[in-house]
Amino acid sequence: MDSAFDWHSFLLPFWLSLKVSLIASILTLIAGIWIASWMAERHFSCKAVLETIFMLPLVLPPTVVGFLLLTLLGRKSWIGRLMEWLFAQPVIFTWYAAVIAAIVISFPLVYQTVKVGIASVSVEYKDAARLDGANERQVLGRITLPLAGRSLLTAYTLGFARALGEFGATLMIAGNIPGRTQTIPTVIYTAVETNQMHLAWIWTFIVIMISFILLSFTGTNKASG
Repeated sequence: MDSAFDWHSFLLPFWLSLKVSLIASILTLIAGIWIASWMAERHFSCKAVLETIFMLPLVLPPTVVGFLLLTLLGRKSWIGRLMEWLFAQPVIFTWYAAVIAAIVISFPLVYQTVKVGIASVSVEYKDAARLDGANERQVLGRITLPLAGRSLLTAYTLGFARALGEFGATLMIAGNIPGRTQTIPTVIYTAVETNQMHLAWIWTFIVIMISFILLSFTGTNKASG
């Protein structure tokens, strides 16, 4: 690369992907903890159906998820109009849309990991806390979540990695606008389309290295547990 190389433009997709992944993974973990803990304490007839719905984004084509989000958040939808009123602009084709896509796509991984972690906490510990006068919120915050801490850390790491690699749904609802919504996966797509294979290889190497580090950390965390 020569001295005229535009490092600012080159790094924009990296910083945007980092921002989107960080925000999406935090929100997804919060949602995963809340929903998994709520589901763990309840038994109702449609529970299996609801959990199947939660897991659907894991098996559906990302373009299908993107199309559903586009329909849900577009200007013809009351949700889309409400969000446009709240943000003073349409959500579609903004980096906020990329965050939403990342949350929806990564949620099944996070939810399932959190669910397993919560289920691994012995009922005896929770019952003992209840006998000592703790309410359900205190049991969750002081007993369940600390004991499931390793699973929560794994869930967050997997959610971040999945959000970082999200492409199909992001392209559908956020687009591929340089400097605004272009993330690492979409910039690789553009580089291949425009035959800039050297850039595609650089970004591919970066994604592989980040993903390898994250997955290695997850594996180390599980081994130490």
